[in-house]
Amino acid sequence: MESHAEFLRRVSLDEELAAALRRDYRQAELPAPDRAMLDYAAKVTTDATRVTPEDLDVLRRAGFNDTAILQINLIASWFNYINRVADGLGVGR
Repeated sequence: MESHAEFLRRVSLDEELAAALRRDYRQAELPAPDRAMLDYAAKVTTDATRVTPEDLDVLRRAGFNDTAILQINLIASWFNYINRVADGLGVGR
């Protein structure tokens, strides 16, 4: 998460947003679609088996179509995968 927050800080030049997301995205002032996306990505990260049709409906109500939902899922899943590969190989230690 630290590297993602640093990337956001560099790209957005918004130090406060990056710091807020680093602390706890749930406490950051975010637009509703961003919050819905992060809630979904967090659920996929912590336990994807708990994702329900209602979670997808929340994303749709936030303005995401099915293609966007698929992209959110693929990106979150890929980062989960690659982080576990790196952790399992001791990268960064």
